[in-house]
Amino acid sequence: MLTPSAIALVLLAAFLHAAWNALLRGGADRAQSMAIMNATLGVFGLVLLAIAGLPAQASWGFAIASGVVHWIYVALLVVTYRSGDLGETYPVARGSSPALVALGGSIFAGEWMNASGIVGVGLVSVGIFMLAAAKGRLHAMNLPWALATGVSIAAYTVVDGFGVRASQNWLGYTAAIFAFFIVVPLWFLARSGLTFFRVPANEAGKAIGGGVISLAAYGAIIWAMQASAMGAVSALRETSVVFAALLGAAFLGERLSAWRIAACCVIAAGAAFVGWH
Repeated sequence: MLTPSAIALVLLAAFLHAAWNALLRGGADRAQSMAIMNATLGVFGLVLLAIAGLPAQASWGFAIASGVVHWIYVALLVVTYRSGDLGETYPVARGSSPALVALGGSIFAGEWMNASGIVGVGLVSVGIFMLAAAKGRLHAMNLPWALATGVSIAAYTVVDGFGVRASQNWLGYTAAIFAFFIVVPLWFLARSGLTFFRVPANEAGKAIGGGVISLAAYGAIIWAMQASAMGAVSALRETSVVFAALLGAAFLGERLSAWRIAACCVIAAGAAFVGWH
């Protein structure tokens, strides 16, 4: 069971996560924005690692695995946001992960769901279907890419749940994960040269801000997973789908229909059932 302080922190992380996704979705060139965000994450990760120190050796394998899965996640995220609006693709990607995380936690960590958790999985699935099928956009939004992103989210969440518990240093473990992100901008640099990073100051500022927000958001999740069930933390975090819909409407000019609101609320309710069992 999550403590009140953990619930408050994870809800804050949910809002922050939706915020940096909105920044990415609103960028003029999303691949470019993602590269700058990852450069920010990598630099901050290396600096934080020098301050916090290395986590316990038992967690190094988890940190490496998490870094690799995060690279896959980054690539999928860019493709996903080319296929549909933030308010459509984000809930599918994020909403499909809590059930997978809860399943992984049950099988590998003995964090079995009760009836409430099972109901939550059903609600999340219904909400995803509602959102994906809204106004016949199921094919236009490229659902498979959004679902694949959800699988990658679940994979790194479960890996990090085990990793932080073996780390004896949650801050060092968090820093180690983000240090891997430096590889993404280095790949873009090798492929395209410095011209790839020549962007308007406002675009660069948004991307850098998104990187800082992302680090704070996921750092809070890592902290929470030290002592709380992975499925519970993941499910509560996915209330971010509601924040994403509101941010998409407020800042990206996306239409917030009654159907969309209802679908996001069903996903959020399902996440709550999964998390608070």
